[in-house]
Amino acid sequence: METVKLGILGMGTVATGLINIIELNNSKIIETINKNLAVSKVLVKSLNKKREVSLPQNVYTTDAYEVINDKDTQIIVELIGGINHAYEYIKAALNNKKHVVTANKALIATHGGELEDLAAANGVKLMYEASVAGGIPILNTISESLAANEFEKIIGIINGTTNYILTQMAESGLEYDQAVKEAQRLGFAEADPSSDVEGDDAAYKIAILSNIAFGQRIEIKNVPKEGITKISKEDITYARELGYNIKLLASAVKNDGELELSVHPAFIPAEHPLSTVKNEFNAVFLKGNAVGELMFYGKGAGSLPTGSAVLGDVMSIVKNSQRDNTEIKKNDRYKIADKAFKPYYIRLEVIDKPGVLAKIAGVFGVHGISLASVMQRQKNGNNTAPLVFITHKAYRKSIDEALNEISRFEEVTKVCSIITVENFK
Repeated sequence: METVKLGILGMGTVATGLINIIELNNSKIIETINKNLAVSKVLVKSLNKKREVSLPQNVYTTDAYEVINDKDTQIIVELIGGINHAYEYIKAALNNKKHVVTANKALIATHGGELEDLAAANGVKLMYEASVAGGIPILNTISESLAANEFEKIIGIINGTTNYILTQMAESGLEYDQAVKEAQRLGFAEADPSSDVEGDDAAYKIAILSNIAFGQRIEIKNVPKEGITKISKEDITYARELGYNIKLLASAVKNDGELELSVHPAFIPAEHPLSTVKNEFNAVFLKGNAVGELMFYGKGAGSLPTGSAVLGDVMSIVKNSQRDNTEIKKNDRYKIADKAFKPYYIRLEVIDKPGVLAKIAGVFGVHGISLASVMQRQKNGNNTAPLVFITHKAYRKSIDEALNEISRFEEVTKVCSIITVENFK
């Protein structure tokens, strides 16, 4: 039986999962692709480190180009992460006419178009299912199973770290910093969690999803992003009382020839399926003009789920199926918009005295912002009280202009929170 040889760049969590799945499900893999998979070379930082895989010592190397230039290796699997080194290694592999599979969302979101063109020019494939939503097969589902659809929207919880943090704040009453430390202790957050909590990770992923779903390459600078670092226990409490949960959403919505992209914390109605996604799990909600509304749910990270997605791409290449890089659209079909025309939750801290609410409401009115609800709670010990608004749909620019004016009032001690409210209509 023919053997297809893999060269692996990196030997971390995902690579460990990939190799263990190949061993665990070897008979199923052979039955599916009618070929055997074998690991020929693996790039590692240290040759002496003990690893949780069964590979002979002679496959390991500290020289990336020993993997890339190995004449018997047909598929390179890049799992080192980051951009610079991965970019150079993948370019070299494609120019060597080797297929490439990667889980590197930052690289694909930043250089994906160039690398897809390079793959097509060399008659090989570049696959990256594992770059978005871990074990959820969302990219190939969009490009293959749902290819007959014109997509209207994609909205997802696609960062497990932030979802775990927000879940613990909501269900265990933790403050933000406490929830981050707990996520780090359990391995859901890195020692430096900034890429997750500031929204970068989700921005990379929605750019990739938009490319596949809408046929338009997205520059990462065109994805407005806001993380969860300003979310407080008070916001979580108000959300629940108002019938919502707070999640970090990544969204791409098509409307009248425009494509609006964003990563932002949002109030999600408690009855919506996305609202029930907890802890490290991911979910992607999409709407196609033929299929209607669908939601995909599963683990967004981890050794075996992400390794499964990587292996799926490897098997697709061996079977010569799935997405062909030559078919990726390059034209700018849609104008990128940044209107953020939505309802908003706004929390202020104000001095508790007559006339303050009317004064603030008057400014909102001047800026064309209609209020859907107002909550004023018991005063704090320092003679201030929280004032909470839910607006009707308004442009974020108008919200910011109004709050800039309101923040200068002597009665307003703090603008605490501005959070989008999603109604999915």
